[in-house]
Amino acid sequence: MHGAPVLPEGFTALPYVNPQAPKGGRLVQGILGTFDSLNPLIVKGLALAAIRGYVVESLMARGYDEPFTLYGLIARKVETDRQRSYVTFHLDPVAKFSDGTPITPEDVVFSWQLLRDKGRPNHRTYYAKVAKAEIIGERAVRFDLSGSDDRELPLILGLMPVLAKHAVNTGSFEETSFEPPIGSGPYTVGQVDPGKSVTLRRNPNYWGRDLAVNRGLWNFDELRFEFYRDANSQLEAFKRGLYQVRDEQDPGRWQTAYDFPAAREGRVVKEALPTGVPKPSAYFVFNTRRGLFSDIRVREAISLLFDFEWINHNYFFGLYRRTAGYFDGSELSSHGRPADARERALLASFADAVRPDVLDGIWSPPASDGSGRDRTSLKRALALFTAAGYELRGTQLVERRSGRPFSFEIMVTARDEERLALLFSQSLKRAGIAARVRVVDAVQYEGRRVAYDFDMIENRWDQSLSPGNEQAFYWGSAAADQPGTRNYMGIKSAAVDTMIAALLKAESQEDFVAAVRALDRVLISGSYTIPLFHLPAQWIARWATIVQPATTSLYGYLPETLWREPKQP
Repeated sequence: MHGAPVLPEGFTALPYVNPQAPKGGRLVQGILGTFDSLNPLIVKGLALAAIRGYVVESLMARGYDEPFTLYGLIARKVETDRQRSYVTFHLDPVAKFSDGTPITPEDVVFSWQLLRDKGRPNHRTYYAKVAKAEIIGERAVRFDLSGSDDRELPLILGLMPVLAKHAVNTGSFEETSFEPPIGSGPYTVGQVDPGKSVTLRRNPNYWGRDLAVNRGLWNFDELRFEFYRDANSQLEAFKRGLYQVRDEQDPGRWQTAYDFPAAREGRVVKEALPTGVPKPSAYFVFNTRRGLFSDIRVREAISLLFDFEWINHNYFFGLYRRTAGYFDGSELSSHGRPADARERALLASFADAVRPDVLDGIWSPPASDGSGRDRTSLKRALALFTAAGYELRGTQLVERRSGRPFSFEIMVTARDEERLALLFSQSLKRAGIAARVRVVDAVQYEGRRVAYDFDMIENRWDQSLSPGNEQAFYWGSAAADQPGTRNYMGIKSAAVDTMIAALLKAESQEDFVAAVRALDRVLISGSYTIPLFHLPAQWIARWATIVQPATTSLYGYLPETLWREPKQP
């Protein structure tokens, strides 16, 4: 995206793999939730995300030791100009789908058109920026990007999944289906037990197995994804060895739940892996489409009532870190940094969009005294409610004019989410707010979430070191009314849109960082979410028979780099 690729032409392997990793065996992964589709490229349904990458490949492959660099995969060569007004992909002549059919430029153009017209909202948004696609000769496709004003678009197209034109029913593409997709990746879909498990099997004729970008990856003959309805049964299954690798998110479990025989005997290994990317953080999300949350003073008041210090101490062993902004833990974060001249120039036309303390780098999330009954925070919250037209009548917060009680629903789908929401609702009750916690199943939750049919939810936005087009999908005004985006809060802000446009136009790293930090400041100042917390490192537990490389990527743990220790004779 910026600068030059780290790896030279002719490299033999990625730096975070073991090129000599043995092949064979089976890896079972445990996933919390369920699924009702094998198509992750559409809005409907809950699909197995691993179809992307394992079964359906993209034109190019991401290098996970760099912010945003792509290397050849289906496309063996790429051309663009300084302005990135076009991009041409030259296909590898040996690339083929799992049924043996060669991948052609027609498949690439078909995939672009199908996903532009019927894919997920992010694909529709990105691919609609292409002015024209044309086939050049027998092996190349040229995308005309003139007028897009988007320097990231050649890379976005490089990550486009390539579908087999001859194997896709365009009429039913947007419907959920358990029909195994035909892809060009290292695995094919084997057994499917709807809602319970999916098994992927190695394609013995995988065309790309000897490419440098694949060396040391895709080491198992079989991958099985087991789905669990609740976190406790998922953990117990891991302890029994029913799946082999676990990405732990809960400090309480990390601290106390791994004292079982296999762990004590060293047959289960715990690792805290550092990463160089923004911390994956959780938030309570206000749906500002609801009139109740349209006033920023109301959102600020409710944010003051989340007692992180008390919850972290009493439930999470003090292991969580409070999240400060949307790019926390990276050079892209505005937290603790005063805005520089570049940022101030970008924000000059939006004087009211950024709080002074956020602009000066002195803002931090509100902190309590840790008692669980912080009167100072409560007084500040009630003052904001009063300014917004609410008052306490007895023990109930009501709208002054109508007398209507202040109440809303927090929708959750997992037990851990429910526990946190209940703790938060207790704090809200001290301010006279009735917050109902509504638990729904995963399918209903996803349906309501993509339709923005909720008051408040908990959500995560995982950020990279090269945020780009997806930011419009997360926060852009055009995404606010489009079902299926990740603009769950319903942001419509000219300042946000302008900062996103600036980061997409940036040619230098300095201009890019300034634009992202300016975006961070605008989002923080809007109080669209309540920042919760993140882990100090990536916590991974694995059975010792499963091995990972000595060097992890900038992005941390990658399951495709694992392998099974060969059985000793």
